[in-house]
Amino acid sequence: MKSLGLKTDNFTYPFVFMCCGNLLAMKLGRLAHCEVLKNGLFADFHVGHSLITMYSRFGKMGFAREVFDEMLQRDLVSWNSMISGYAQSGCSSEAVGLFMEMRNEGFEPDERTLVSVLGACGDLGDVNLGKCVEEEYVVGKKMELNSFMGSALINMYGKCGDLVSARRIFDGMRKKDAITWNAMISGYAQNGLSDETISLFNAMKEAGVKPNNITLVSVLSACASIGALDVGKCIDEYASRRGIKHDVYVATALIDMYAKSGNLDDAYQIFESMPRKNEVSWNAMISALAFHGRAQEALTLFERMSLESSDSRPDDVTFVGVLSACVHAGLVDEGKRIFDIMSSSFGLVPKVEHYSCMVDLLSRAGCVYEAWEFIEKMPQKPDEILLGALLGACQKLKNIDVGERVMKLLLEMEPSNSGNYIISSKIYANLRRWDDSARMRQLMRQKDTTLVVRGDGRRRLCSKCESCVERLLQEINWLDEGEFLFYHGLLDRPPDTFMFIPN
Repeated sequence: MKSLGLKTDNFTYPFVFMCCGNLLAMKLGRLAHCEVLKNGLFADFHVGHSLITMYSRFGKMGFAREVFDEMLQRDLVSWNSMISGYAQSGCSSEAVGLFMEMRNEGFEPDERTLVSVLGACGDLGDVNLGKCVEEEYVVGKKMELNSFMGSALINMYGKCGDLVSARRIFDGMRKKDAITWNAMISGYAQNGLSDETISLFNAMKEAGVKPNNITLVSVLSACASIGALDVGKCIDEYASRRGIKHDVYVATALIDMYAKSGNLDDAYQIFESMPRKNEVSWNAMISALAFHGRAQEALTLFERMSLESSDSRPDDVTFVGVLSACVHAGLVDEGKRIFDIMSSSFGLVPKVEHYSCMVDLLSRAGCVYEAWEFIEKMPQKPDEILLGALLGACQKLKNIDVGERVMKLLLEMEPSNSGNYIISSKIYANLRRWDDSARMRQLMRQKDTTLVVRGDGRRRLCSKCESCVERLLQEINWLDEGEFLFYHGLLDRPPDTFMFIPN
């Protein structure tokens, strides 16, 4: 058009900005924005709205807000464009804040406004604001509960965990399309109600509404959670008949379902048959192989992803899966190499999950000093499970140096967990440091991890202590249960008449 010498106007640029946003052509979009300013067309409503939408699709909400703030006049579409942009870009707090500002300016929200705000409420988990929107506008203004508004309310309540309200909206809708059914099914699936998910899926089919790929992903997730392999296989067959089995999201959900149901070969077959794979597909298969102890296959698949895949690059989740494979197989050197290339070759910053895998790997291998070094480098404090694993390794190796450092952290984090005191006492006892061993037992009593003395000197243990004893007895095969308790001062006399006093 420009090469022919034709003049652009305020009708031209909105279409240009829409195309740039769809194609993510930011450089061209910025150039067109400059031309709008040069030609004095910025004051046009349609130009401003399309600019906000374009920058929102780029994820450049700062630029979008600059356009919005510089508009001399704003109509309802202007506010909706900005609120929708915030909501779709994950800036939920900003979306809600701008909605409040819009109300203060005297604008009455319409359906598009409310759908965006309800989405933001769901992302924030703000069920109270969501209820206020429903009561004030949907009920108060007697708005039609159509597919968009109904689905937005169901999604919001589902994300907030209020499934009773979500089902109330669902049951109150006279007309339900696939979007509405999907919203309710997804709500159940996201909240772990797998039986309800599958039941509603069957009701959807009985109602004559055709499930689509979004439906199948939610139901397959539910099947994976409860190991409903028969239902999963039926969905696999249905997806094949409908021609959506190779949809990247459906296929990835099938991989996850088969893997969690123990059918790893079926999962691998679907993976290999996928015409296109994304990061989630690769990660699902790598993690499945790692979980099932097939570490070498997981590592081989990781190498394939790194070298062969042009569409997908290993991300944070990929490295958690690969490092987990190294943990299960005890591949210390390989685990160190993979941890190193995460930043050097892929430019990723290791997170707590990656450090946790390395600490677990090194603890199991008896490299407790190296494990402690990783703990010191962690960007966040380690959790009690990780520290407990390292403390157990220190106990086996009789390493009091690292063990005492771990003890200190554990006792700060879990001062009432009797298991920590028992293992600490055992470490000292193994080194014949009887005073320190006794001190740990005394600390345990002071923290009220055991209860009062009964009758003939036998003590009653709290449930946490009993579970710790059971776990520790599996590791200490040279003491029976009574001897173990007497040795650690949990019995006042030899265990010839030992018994637990029931609650």
